[in-house]
Amino acid sequence: MVTKDEIPDPHTMRISLSVNGEIKQDSNTGNMVFSVPELIEFISKLVTLEPGDIISTGTPSGTGIARGEKLKDGDIVEIEIEKIGVLRNPVKQSR
Repeated sequence: MVTKDEIPDPHTMRISLSVNGEIKQDSNTGNMVFSVPELIEFISKLVTLEPGDIISTGTPSGTGIARGEKLKDGDIVEIEIEKIGVLRNPVKQSR
């Protein structure tokens, strides 16, 4: 997590996703359908946003189901957003 002063323009950051080190999605936040201010304005008309709230925005094109791919037990999924960092998660299928 970063503060607003660390990201002067949230609409110019690279965003990518890889599975087991293979890039599956590679885009830029400038390609989002709605800008961050538009999302905040819309959502705040419906609910009161509080400090610490998270807004999930979706994903760039190239998701696995469109490719006929599915995650499997043991896969490592990493998403990276420039200036923010990397989130790394192992896939564990429930039995």
